[in-house]
Amino acid sequence: MNHSITEVQIDKYKDDLLFKADDILAVEEPLEIKLVHGNANNKQTTNVSITMRTPGNDLELAVGFLFTEGIINDIKQLNINPDFYSHQNSSNSINIFCKEDVLIDHKLLQRNFYTTSACGVCGKASIDAIYTLTDDSKTNNNFSVSKDIIIQLPDLLNQQQDIFKHTGGIHAAALFNKEGVLLESREDVGRHNALDKLIGAYFLKSTDEQMIPNESILLLSGRASFELLQKSAMAGISIICAVGAPSSLAVETAKRFGITLIGFLRNNRFNIYSNPQRIQL
Repeated sequence: MNHSITEVQIDKYKDDLLFKADDILAVEEPLEIKLVHGNANNKQTTNVSITMRTPGNDLELAVGFLFTEGIINDIKQLNINPDFYSHQNSSNSINIFCKEDVLIDHKLLQRNFYTTSACGVCGKASIDAIYTLTDDSKTNNNFSVSKDIIIQLPDLLNQQQDIFKHTGGIHAAALFNKEGVLLESREDVGRHNALDKLIGAYFLKSTDEQMIPNESILLLSGRASFELLQKSAMAGISIICAVGAPSSLAVETAKRFGITLIGFLRNNRFNIYSNPQRIQL
């Protein structure tokens, strides 16, 4: 049974006719992410976040969120048993267990990692906050990609968006290599959740600091916001393409971390907002 979609009956108007019809919607439900940490004598459970998401890949979503928020930085910090997680999430709540010797920064658990981007001062503070948890060494590389590869990425992603084909109401994040071969993709009603699921998938199978494959390209099915650039910088992604527009703070973040940011990638055209040297024109 697919818990990501649901069927509803609607009144449909078409060609001057009103009639009953079946429609398919993307499911949206809350997921409560909890972190269990501390030693055997002082075990604590902290409610880290509640996010509205499409059910599925919840373990990836949870650990991806914890990583991109800077709360954890290595898979070795966690006790991960996929069989356990696959059976314990029926209540839309998931517990992520830290190993006993792992120290957690309680300030980060309050999700004060970055502040609002409503003003220039806050925007600069937001970027500086990311820089305290990561640096530009992850994204400091000189590989390049042909424009012909970039242009075809949306079509390649559309072929993989199963839920979008049914609903039209879902976001996707996909990772490609520089030859345009799809490596992984994830879908969710929340664009940030789709990216957390994608990053979480790599985090769960990572064995060293280089989690995301070198010389890879991220494609976002919507716009490029600051939050998505923040998560990408944490994961060390060097080229980000978005079908929609970037925000001003997203562009500033891309420039600060040496990320090539492309927007409005559709219909055989795109705009390059930062570090154009990686695109072979």
